[in-house]
Amino acid sequence: MMSITLKNIPQSLHRLLKRQASLNHRSLNREMIVCLESSVYSPRVGAEAFLKRVRKLRTRISVKLTDRFIASHKRRGLS
Repeated sequence: MMSITLKNIPQSLHRLLKRQASLNHRSLNREMIVCLESSVYSPRVGAEAFLKRVRKLRTRISVKLTDRFIASHKRRGLS
């Protein structure tokens, strides 16, 4: 296995990574590897393909999702 040394990591990022690692029951090193893998290996979707998928999903939603509708459901504890 290869090694990489990261320098000058912002304190806030370090804190977030440590918290995320703890929540996921991983070491900080393993959490960073998982983050890098998910970033590097995730498939890139072009804008047109993404919009096509969003439009298709929208046709399956029977209610219009307005800010008012969402806020109302948040207040009532519905998701």
